[in-house]
Amino acid sequence: MNNVQNNKFIPDYLVTPGEVLADYLDDLGMTQAELADRTGLTKKTINEIIKAKAPITPETALKFERTLGRPAHFWSNLERHYQDDLTRLAEQRRMASYLEWLKRVPVSAMAKLGWIPKLKNTFEQLDAVLCYYGVASPTQWQTVWSEYQVAYRQTARFEGCAEAVSAWLRQGEIQAQRIECAPFDRKRFLEVLDLIRALTTAPPNVFTPQLISLCASAGVAVVFVPELPKTGTWGATRWLGDRAVIQLSLRYKSDDHLWFTFFHEAGHILKHGRKTVIIEGNGLDDEKEREADAFARDRLIPPAEMRRLVKADGLSASDIKTFAAEIGIAPGIVLGRLQHDGIIPYKTHLNSLKMFYRWKSADDE
Repeated sequence: MNNVQNNKFIPDYLVTPGEVLADYLDDLGMTQAELADRTGLTKKTINEIIKAKAPITPETALKFERTLGRPAHFWSNLERHYQDDLTRLAEQRRMASYLEWLKRVPVSAMAKLGWIPKLKNTFEQLDAVLCYYGVASPTQWQTVWSEYQVAYRQTARFEGCAEAVSAWLRQGEIQAQRIECAPFDRKRFLEVLDLIRALTTAPPNVFTPQLISLCASAGVAVVFVPELPKTGTWGATRWLGDRAVIQLSLRYKSDDHLWFTFFHEAGHILKHGRKTVIIEGNGLDDEKEREADAFARDRLIPPAEMRRLVKADGLSASDIKTFAAEIGIAPGIVLGRLQHDGIIPYKTHLNSLKMFYRWKSADDE
């Protein structure tokens, strides 16, 4: 069976240079021994070329040009195409062994998001997925994923959807590499966090570009990447060279969760070193997480201000709005904190104070 790709004929069989050479000898009525005499090559070399046990070297191609009447590049091209086809067919056999791994990759979801093309040919799809991950094979994918596991001891809980989580992380890397960033500057990052806190009252079309720009000026690449099914990820922090990366998925869609997650990840950057990889997901609870939680909590609402708020009895929507305006933060963040602390129930009409976001689709253009 043959394949035709983009009007390019790709055979799935091999024609050796030796077969072509044997045909030429038959047409000329020339024996292998006579060709050996005419070229100065040994009979063994001629026989090995015909049996595809030896290649046609550039020197041999020149000798064939003089004795058989076809230019040297003809013989050299035969050899080159044969070696290319040999490599391609061997790769196809290897690729066939990778198809079970491909089934675990969320291809449809990734294609829907535009991260990879959706292809009918399984081998082409596998190749597109490997190119997306930036690896030569699933073996190298496993090596890269294992490096994340070493850096982040709790990644084992993502084993059931490792291909999906790594696809989400990879998209973060791709987007982060497109952002022009200064080298990381801790002092500058602390300064911009105060500016970013004021952005919590702004709509996404305002705060998104400013958030990315301010963080980039301090050496932090902020990327927004939709989560993939069954991953349960809403944030991640890691380092790429001299820049830090904060990756947000908008999992819970409300402003209190988005901004708490951002400042939580900022806490990881400032407190937990460049070798730490953090992937936020369900069930995560350790000392680093608690430290990042405390950083975000106190950065968004200073402890003294929070104590002042909770002294009031029967907090109303108006009380929360007034307090939020006084400290320069979105009311939804204040409500989220009160709900988290058990002061106000989660299921309450006050949820109208929160802003809810959604991913922009092509229909919104």
